Amino acid sequence: MTNKFKINRTNLSLWKGIAMVAGTFSFIICMLVLVNYIQINRIDPVNTEVINSLVDRLNDNPNDDQLREQIREMDLLVRKAYFTNQWQVKAGGYLFLFGIIVTAIALQLFYAGKRQLPQISEEEEENIILFREKARKWIVVGGFGMVGITMIFAFLTHKELGNQFTEAAKIAKAEKTENTQSDVPVVEVVGKEEIAEPVVEEKVAEEFKEETPKEETLVSVAKKEEVAVEKAKTNSYKGTYPTKEMMANFPSFRGPGGNAIAYQKNIPNEWDGASGKNILWKQPVPIHAYNSPVIWGNKLFLSGANATSREVYCYDRNNGKLLWTAKADQIPGSPANPPEVTPDTGHAASTVTTDGKSVFAVFSNGDLIAVDMSGKRQWAKNLGVPDNHYGHSSSLIVFEDKLIVQYDQKKNSKVMALSTSNGEEIWKTVRKVRVSWSSPVIVNNGGQVEVILAADPCIASYDAYTGKELWKIDCITGEVGPSVAYANGIVFALNEYASLVAIKPGEKSEILWEAYDYLSDVPSPVAYNDLLFVVTSYGAVACYNAKAGEILWEKEFDAGFYASPILADGKIYLMDRKGVMHIFKAEKEYVELATSSLGEKSDASPAFADGRVYIRGEKNLYCIGK
Repeated sequence: MTNKFKINRTNLSLWKGIAMVAGTFSFIICMLVLVNYIQINRIDPVNTEVINSLVDRLNDNPNDDQLREQIREMDLLVRKAYFTNQWQVKAGGYLFLFGIIVTAIALQLFYAGKRQLPQISEEEEENIILFREKARKWIVVGGFGMVGITMIFAFLTHKELGNQFTEAAKIAKAEKTENTQSDVPVVEVVGKEEIAEPVVEEKVAEEFKEETPKEETLVSVAKKEEVAVEKAKTNSYKGTYPTKEMMANFPSFRGPGGNAIAYQKNIPNEWDGASGKNILWKQPVPIHAYNSPVIWGNKLFLSGANATSREVYCYDRNNGKLLWTAKADQIPGSPANPPEVTPDTGHAASTVTTDGKSVFAVFSNGDLIAVDMSGKRQWAKNLGVPDNHYGHSSSLIVFEDKLIVQYDQKKNSKVMALSTSNGEEIWKTVRKVRVSWSSPVIVNNGGQVEVILAADPCIASYDAYTGKELWKIDCITGEVGPSVAYANGIVFALNEYASLVAIKPGEKSEILWEAYDYLSDVPSPVAYNDLLFVVTSYGAVACYNAKAGEILWEKEFDAGFYASPILADGKIYLMDRKGVMHIFKAEKEYVELATSSLGEKSDASPAFADGRVYIRGEKNLYCIGK
């Protein structure tokens, strides 16, 4: 036997061994994925008996802090187990595919090497060739079959996990609230009289010390686009954002820029809906919805909707008179039937926005409408029915002449800027993200205006002029509801069953720190100076050192929160689901200032103007002042 023949024999043994090891490895991985799928169907990873029993005990003993902490630790373990299981399913699929590829390559080399062995008779060679062809056929069929089976079970396991958490979330949320619809008749436009718009007081201008951007001259749309591109190239935004006018008003969800900061002063702390203390007026809202009030001048705007009607309301914020109602109907492309929504989202969860010239509103069926300050329709269009299993809730926001719309859904997610004057698309950026319920936040970061969005799997920033992606960092998972917060060059984002992250934005974005103790699925955080305030839907509030990520204080409340906290005059205004406003100082230690009851439930965030607080309750709109 020659040396060459010995080498070939050695190579054949090597490749045969590799093929056997890789094949065995692939088989084991396939079985593990199969067992994992069977376990998921037998065991509910969310509603465990241990946690349920602890919750029952806590209901009997609500003041047991040790038991409350034990539940939180168990909940954290469930979260970690859930995402570990997801990782195992994905990793198992990839490992199995890798094993099959190695097995196929090793078998191919093994058979190729056998061709170099000593000559045999023609009859034996034909038999070997026939056997080899059959073997290859069955190996290929069997291999692809195992790949298919494993991938199916991996997909089903992953989907089953997601479904169980989704259904658990739906059940939990459905138990928390019931959607009610008002029987108040639709109120049409009240006359044609206009309310005089207030002039921004000089003392407000002095407080902010910012120059008002010069009025843009009337140019063609094409010229505007050229100017926008040029501004983007120079990366030097010369104006101020939010503008002085925006800060004097409350133009969008969570205030100017959507960053949960109000710039008004002398805001009252104490009121009582039952006795009428400091309640200046109270007015019913025709159709119930969960969006929050916005304010420009003497006018306050809301929207309401149900399965058959979609409306925008304008109130005189001084006396509560309903000035006009604008209907969002007869819109080209609008679907005949409304989409299915959950009771705690409804058909008008998105807060309207205004630039002082127009009011913009979007609804669950994708209808988007713009009306002027007297309620006259300017334009309307349908964006396509959102593929969203709870209902669309991302709020609108305006930057200069652009209406920013975050449209994250199960397929074809995107962010776009529409012309405020005619609704035409200025730019659109496709996003590779999953469905989300968060809203855009606009910040001026180092002379560049950024639109910052949150959705699984990333926090991403876009140029407000062009829609170009500026930076992106994968750091968030799950069904994202909270919007981001921003202060001192740091972006903060969080989500339930994920984590809280502090991000240094920019071309080289990075995570500065990460925490897991307090997470939210609905309320958004607020950042102020070196402090970050995080609110959870189950009733806990925590204050973090914004730079280091250390918890400075934590506080448990009896009722949960859906409304987002708003910072105003150095104080945090936080409305719980029972309609009680918790007011405390925005400081390193918890200092309670007041606890004021509205007299009815509320999930809306407050709005502020001229020393007054405006709150949307379950049925009524309130104005609170001294």
